[in-house]
Amino acid sequence: MRLPRSLSGWTMAVFGFLAVALGVVGLVSPDTMLALLGFEVLQTRDPGDYTKVYLAASSMAAVNMGVYYLLAAAADYRPFFLWTVPFRLLTFTVFTLLVVTGAAPARFVGVGIWEGVGAVVTGAALWWEHRRPPSPDDGVSVTTAENPADSA
Repeated sequence: MRLPRSLSGWTMAVFGFLAVALGVVGLVSPDTMLALLGFEVLQTRDPGDYTKVYLAASSMAAVNMGVYYLLAAAADYRPFFLWTVPFRLLTFTVFTLLVVTGAAPARFVGVGIWEGVGAVVTGAALWWEHRRPPSPDDGVSVTTAENPADSA
């Protein structure tokens, strides 16, 4: 797999790596993930309590999403990067509201902040890349006036 070729690609790669890593933690050690998120870890669960099943499903989704992000970063597929920004901001809003309304423990706000900061950093990187002039490293041909044939 190739390394990202842009700042926005690096933001996606970091987010993707963290999503894969935390997803694996949730699959391998669900109690560790519950504790990290601020949820109560119970020694025994009542019949019909599917907390760990839901956590496994969410963790597997995180692994898959992380892989998508890593593949998009390797391909420098900037339209995908752009698509993630509003949805990550929406995720930030929903997760933060869960904490504010008391539906989730205070530590869970870290997930919302992670999403929000990631969205803003990716969005800012995309904005910066769009505003700067292309360089030869971008794979864009740049003509110069040094060779008269270039200006013809």
